Amino acid sequence: MSGERKTPETAGDSEEVGPEEVGPEEVAPEEVAPEEVVEAEVVAEAEPSPQDPIETARAEAASHLDDLRRLKAEFENYRKRVLKEQTHLAQHASQQMVERLLPILDNFELALLASDQTKDFGKLVRGVEMVFGELLDLLHREGLAKIEAHGKPFDPELHEAVLDAEGDGEPVVVEVLRPGYTLKGRVVRPAMVRVGRQPPPGRDGEG
Repeated sequence: MSGERKTPETAGDSEEVGPEEVGPEEVAPEEVAPEEVVEAEVVAEAEPSPQDPIETARAEAASHLDDLRRLKAEFENYRKRVLKEQTHLAQHASQQMVERLLPILDNFELALLASDQTKDFGKLVRGVEMVFGELLDLLHREGLAKIEAHGKPFDPELHEAVLDAEGDGEPVVVEVLRPGYTLKGRVVRPAMVRVGRQPPPGRDGEG
């Protein structure tokens, strides 16, 4: 009959029955993408591994050799630069000296021209002496000095003996055959001298 009411038991029979209860749910292993595998391999390769001591020593030696080669190249460039600067300074100094000598050269030329126009020998000598004084003054300003030798004890650093008297006593310069000069304290030419012997004290009156 359509008017029948469903009892609770009848209603319960019409409900859907769920899946049977099972044990703990098992999780399937997660799949790894190929890109992650490659990345892991790269990381493994990048990890430092023990190196051969011989290979390490060779690498260090090669590094030191490169450093030495670089230092050698830098020093060579420095040497060339210094040499170039020194050459330039020497050339500049020579040019300055020549420029100072030119007026003296002009005066010498004038003296020679005057000798052809006059027979006054004394005037010619005075002109040459004037030019000689100008030359000495220029050289003195540049640091040139004559070595005082006559009557001085013989000094092999300053004097060059061409004649040496034999005998006892200390060697003394008795004659200057060619003057010597120093430039700013440095010997550029020793004096050529004749050397005698100074008697020891107390023997001056002995025959």
